[in-house]
Amino acid sequence: MIYDFNADDIFQIAEQLERNGARFYRTAAQAVKDDKIRDLLDSLAAMEVDHEKTFAQMRSQLTAVEKAATVFDPQGEAAGYLKALADTRVFFEKEINTSSLEAILKDAITAEKDSIVFYLGMREAVPENLGRGHLDRVIQEEMGHIRLLSKELVARKK
Repeated sequence: MIYDFNADDIFQIAEQLERNGARFYRTAAQAVKDDKIRDLLDSLAAMEVDHEKTFAQMRSQLTAVEKAATVFDPQGEAAGYLKALADTRVFFEKEINTSSLEAILKDAITAEKDSIVFYLGMREAVPENLGRGHLDRVIQEEMGHIRLLSKELVARKK
């Protein structure tokens, strides 16, 4: 079955990706002994939680048209498909290299980049009249994560 996704669908994915990201950072934080590094990772996890709330707020402000189902889906298969995409494409369960903060930051930057690529691809699956423009806000949020992580990575290399 081919799906056209609406903005509501995409925000559901965004919220799941942020939950996955928070779990990623918490797992990394538990694996390091340095308090300063742990605090940074906990802070990044908190940012992911804040972004999940931001996306939930954005989702709550969608119009009925932007939330309208695009296919007949009485079994809720589309929602399961979206969750599977979110859980396997970005911040999915994988071994985290905790040998150094640099390795953790690089893994996080890669995951954030993957999320942007994922959203850019999903953007093409959302018709303009179903809220495609809202995806730009999601992408901007993810780009902000990369800027923060990259800044921290550069600071660590000095």
